[in-house]
Amino acid sequence: MPKPAEIKTKENEASVSDFINAIKDEQKRADSEKLVGLMQKASGEKTKMWGSSMIGFGSKRYKSPASGREVDWFKIGFSPRKSNFSLNLVMSMQEQEKLLKKLGKHKTGVGCLYINKLEDVDIKVLEELIEIAMKAK
Repeated sequence: MPKPAEIKTKENEASVSDFINAIKDEQKRADSEKLVGLMQKASGEKTKMWGSSMIGFGSKRYKSPASGREVDWFKIGFSPRKSNFSLNLVMSMQEQEKLLKKLGKHKTGVGCLYINKLEDVDIKVLEELIEIAMKAK
């Protein structure tokens, strides 16, 4: 098995609770705790910090279809950024177009879903997307 590429963002032993408790915005802190619960339920995995600002669940070796480069990364995770939540669901967002139309206010990127706050979206649809991402290869 080839050695994975070295990336800056790695799983570490930093405290997820301390990270969330340090979030100054009360709404973002509460939404972060709720996202942890949703992702933990879907994954059955413990939370882990990845780098200094990402919370991940599980781990998997991904291979880039373009470059062939392999990296170790979490199966699902998120980062409570200043402007929004970046949910790393590592799946084709285009394939989830029907669900995304029901989700509510959001933006998408390659494998990422961006939402400002949980009250902007349908939590049941978000749960479904998280579960699909967990089952994705």
